[in-house]
Amino acid sequence: MNLREIQELMAEIYLDRDRKRGADKTLLWMISEAGEVADAYLKSDRKALENEVADLLAWLLSFCNVIGIDLEEAVLAKYGRGCPNCGSKPCRCPPK
Repeated sequence: MNLREIQELMAEIYLDRDRKRGADKTLLWMISEAGEVADAYLKSDRKALENEVADLLAWLLSFCNVIGIDLEEAVLAKYGRGCPNCGSKPCRCPPK
């Protein structure tokens, strides 16, 4: 499954309720999931981390569905040719 197919799957499962919830609340849920990813990581709980990163991606895709962004297209537009700053693969920008 590619990213677009996963985004379509999230739309099939959740788009109606995500639209009713709205972009603002969907974004807040996504941010909440990022906190859960951090918590699982800090606790070194691999199974919880796997579940939480999946949830975070699902909420990001749901947010994109609500606001009309094709995430695969957006990622490829920005990173498809390499680093958006230096253009290289791998990135050759000096570390910050």
